[in-house]
Amino acid sequence: MAYTIATGRRKTSIARIYMEPGTGNITVNKKVYTEYFPQKLKQFVVEQPLNTLEVLGQFDVKINVKGGGITGQSEAIRMAIARALVKYNTEHKPALKSMGFLTRDPRMVERKKFGHKKARKSFQFSKR
Repeated sequence: MAYTIATGRRKTSIARIYMEPGTGNITVNKKVYTEYFPQKLKQFVVEQPLNTLEVLGQFDVKINVKGGGITGQSEAIRMAIARALVKYNTEHKPALKSMGFLTRDPRMVERKKFGHKKARKSFQFSKR
């Protein structure tokens, strides 16, 4: 079978997808994506690249995702699907790029500094 393989990342989440022409089955970690992401907003985020190109239901997508939380995972999946669609057909690139699906979001959690409680929060200061 001719799979299109792509990777997407967001925060600490990494999504690897295997996409092929099919009937529209989307599975995330061997579960149906509506079961893995019960919130409608996360399901919408996963479907966004397919809806933008109006190809929802034309591809079978198998997704392995790990790390982070559900928001980071859903956005990593969105990026991976967009990259796979561009690999499948390069004419899709302008539409997906204009929506921002191909751009890696570089924002990460700021590290904790020594002498502080968290990244920026300090211990209470007492003058006397």
